[in-house]
Amino acid sequence: MKIFLALWYAMKALARLAMIGMAMAVLGSGSAHAAGTPAAGKVQVEVVGKGRPLLMIPGLNSSAEVWRETCLALKDVQCHLVQLPGFAGAAAADPRPAEFLPAMRGQLLAYLHDQHLGPVVVVGHSLGGLLGLQMAQTDPTAVSALVVVDALPFLPAARDPKATADSVRPMADQLRKGMLAADAAQWQAQLKAGLPGMTRDPQRQAELGRWGEASDRQTTADAMHAVMTTDLRDSIASITAPTLVLGSWAGYQPMGGTEDSTRAVFQAQYAKLQGVQIAMSAQGFHFLMWDDPRWLQEQVQRFLAAHP
Repeated sequence: MKIFLALWYAMKALARLAMIGMAMAVLGSGSAHAAGTPAAGKVQVEVVGKGRPLLMIPGLNSSAEVWRETCLALKDVQCHLVQLPGFAGAAAADPRPAEFLPAMRGQLLAYLHDQHLGPVVVVGHSLGGLLGLQMAQTDPTAVSALVVVDALPFLPAARDPKATADSVRPMADQLRKGMLAADAAQWQAQLKAGLPGMTRDPQRQAELGRWGEASDRQTTADAMHAVMTTDLRDSIASITAPTLVLGSWAGYQPMGGTEDSTRAVFQAQYAKLQGVQIAMSAQGFHFLMWDDPRWLQEQVQRFLAAHP
């Protein structure tokens, strides 16, 4: 049984599994400074620029670097670039939390509270988008607006709309078990398997591979299990923050997917989130900030202007 990296990085990956079978990331800059002294195994945040605060959360196995170019292209913003523990060389939590997503959500909300930043705009990619949705539900006063990049409230339902957290748990359990049981050679091969579907850029693919290799395997497995068994389709009805969802459909074209069919999946999953705006990229794969940067930047800048 193979573990494709697409399953790890892409919140949409289970939609692909129906056709491809069960499958098996903080550098500084001159204008940046760290917000406090990072504690080992905790969420780390780097602050870049001055202006309206944006909390920018990367996805599974990703580095905070994934958001730097977007941050520098936006106007009048102060970016709080998040590095999640255990990913892309960051120290893993010790002990590791029993529930990855609630633990990360708690640390992120605590950061906003400690830095007196709320309410802020939360921008999240993939797993980071799922965390943004959970933050907006848990503490509406902390989130003024939300940008979700290529993430769904319940990943398994992209393939089977009737799926539930309970029905997919056995598969999630098996996936985690397989990820942890793989030997070094298998792990290296699995890390490379899904890279072409994540971004069009071969250099970026290599970067994702390095981030994956530097990530803590237990953290990756626990986080993926959490993503697969977290269903927010109903609970997002409580979100009051204006929300922009940016999705990719280009990656579905080889399987016959179209913009309309992919948009329909997003609309169905976000149906209970009142006032949600959904836009689809025709150019980018999962890492839209790399593959379709101008489109994403324009979408975010327009959304910020509309919700000052």
